[in-house]
Amino acid sequence: MSSSSRWLTPWRAATVVILSAGLWATLTRFGGSLSAATNMQDASPWGLWVGFDVLVGVGLAAGGFAIAATVHVFGLKKYAPIARPAVLTAFLGYVLVVVGLLFDLGKPWNGWHPLVMWNPHSVMFEVTWCVMLYSTVLLLELSPLLFDKLGLEAPKRWIHRGYIGLVIAGVLLSMMHQSSLGSLFLIVPDKLHGLWYTPWLPVFFFVSAVAAGLAMTIIESYLSHRAFGRELEGSLLSGLGRAMAVVLGLFLVARTADLALRGNLGLAFAPTEEAVMFWGEMGLGVLLPIALLSRRAVRGSREGLFFAALLAMLGFVLGRLNVGITGMRAASGVDYMPSWMELAVSASLVVLGFMAFGWAVRNLGVFGPSREAHIRPPVAPPILGRASLLQLWGLAAAGLVLVLAVRDREASAAAPPPPPAVTHLEFEEPEALRLPAPFTFPHEDETVGPVTFDHRTHAELKPANCATCHDGRWSLVERGKLLVDLELVHDGVLDEGKLCGSCHDGKTAFDLKEDCESCHAELDGED
Repeated sequence: MSSSSRWLTPWRAATVVILSAGLWATLTRFGGSLSAATNMQDASPWGLWVGFDVLVGVGLAAGGFAIAATVHVFGLKKYAPIARPAVLTAFLGYVLVVVGLLFDLGKPWNGWHPLVMWNPHSVMFEVTWCVMLYSTVLLLELSPLLFDKLGLEAPKRWIHRGYIGLVIAGVLLSMMHQSSLGSLFLIVPDKLHGLWYTPWLPVFFFVSAVAAGLAMTIIESYLSHRAFGRELEGSLLSGLGRAMAVVLGLFLVARTADLALRGNLGLAFAPTEEAVMFWGEMGLGVLLPIALLSRRAVRGSREGLFFAALLAMLGFVLGRLNVGITGMRAASGVDYMPSWMELAVSASLVVLGFMAFGWAVRNLGVFGPSREAHIRPPVAPPILGRASLLQLWGLAAAGLVLVLAVRDREASAAAPPPPPAVTHLEFEEPEALRLPAPFTFPHEDETVGPVTFDHRTHAELKPANCATCHDGRWSLVERGKLLVDLELVHDGVLDEGKLCGSCHDGKTAFDLKEDCESCHAELDGED
C-alpha cells in the first residue's frame, strides 16, 4: 500500500470535505451578508450559530472550571491528571465560541465596541466581558505548558505563584456567564414556550452546564485514549460519572418541580412538536444517563461511561437548541431550518477544535504520566455493546419521524379555512375604525391643485363598503406610496368610468368632469 493511500484515511477525507465546505460558507458569509449564507430572518434572528456555536459551546466548556475547582480549590488532588486536558478543552471551546459569534454578528468588525462602549444594564455586556476575561484566564492557566516548550522558567514561576487566584477568578467568571446566558431569555416571557421559560432559567443553565462539562471531560478522555493511546484513569472517570448522575438528578428534580409549580407540566404531554423535543432533551439527556450511571457495571466500563456521557452531552445540546430555536418557533410564526452553510460552519469549528486539541497533546505535553494501568474491562448490558451507537441513531431517527408527524398534524389542525369572498362590508360606527390618515396625491402641473383623499368621509357613507374600491380598482397603498399610475388617471381613465369615476359619475356621486374643484384644492397664490 502506498504512503499516499495510508495517509488518506476516511476520517481525513471527511475532514477535508467539511473544512472545504466551511471555507466556502465563510467566503459567502463575509463576502456577502447573513442572508446569503443563512436561513435566518427578522422573525427568527437567532439560528444555529447562536443556538449551537455559542449556547452549546460555552456549556460544553464548563468542565474546565468544574475540574479546576475540584483540584485546586477543594483540594481533590487525585483529579489532577485530567485537569489540564479539561482546561485545554475549555479554552479551545471558548475560542471557537468567539469565532462562531463573529459569524453571527451583522458587523463583526464592531466586536470591540463593548470594550469602550459600556452598558452595564445589558446582559449581553456582562456575558461579553465574562467570556473575554475567562478566555484570558484559561490562556494563563495553560501558559506553563507553552513556557515549558520554550524553556522559559521565570514566567512559569510567576504563573504558578498566582495559579490559585487564576482558578478562583476563572470559576467566578464562568459561573457568572453560564447563568447569564439563561438570563438572555428572561426578557421574552411571551415568546419562549412554557416548557422552557422560567425565572429559574439562569440556574438551570448553570446546573446543566456543570453536567455537560463533566460529560465532555469523560468523552475527551475516552477519545484521547482511542486517538493517542493514553491510559484511562479508571477510578477518576468513574467518580466523574457518579458526580454527573448526581447533578443530572438535581436538574431533573428542579425542572420537574418548576414545571409543576408553574402549571406547565401538562405541556409535556400535549401532542406538539415542543413536547416531543422536550422529551428528547429530558429522556435522552437526563433520564437515560441517570439510569445507566446508577449501575456500577456501567461506571466501571470504558464504553459504558462514554455512552452515558455521550447521551448526556447530546441531551444538553438538544436542550440549548430547544431554548434558542424550538421554544421560539411558535411565537415567531415561521419555521427555521439551518442552511447547509450554517451546518458547514458549525461542523468546521468542531473539526478545528479536535485538530487543535490533537496538536496540543502531541506538542505541549498536556497529559502527565498516567497513574493507573487502565480502566476495568467492560461489563455492560446489551445497550452498551457494539451496537450502542446504532441504537442511538435509531432513537434519533424515531424522534425525527415523531417530530415530523406531529408537525404535519399541527399544520393541518392550525390551517385556517379559506376566507369567504368579500362582497360587502358594513360599518355601524365609522369612528371606531382605524382608518389611514388622509392621503394627498402628488400634484400634476396641468391640474388646478392637489387632491387629498380622506377615508373617513367615504366610510361615513351608508352603507360603507371598503370592497367597493379595494376590489381591483385601487391597489392598497404602502405607507403613503400610491400603487396607481397617475398619468393613466389624467389621460382618460376617469372618462372610462374606472377608479374614482366608477362612483363619481353624476349619479352615485358628483361628476368629476363637471366639478373639479370639489377634489382639487387651489394652490396658494394661483388661480
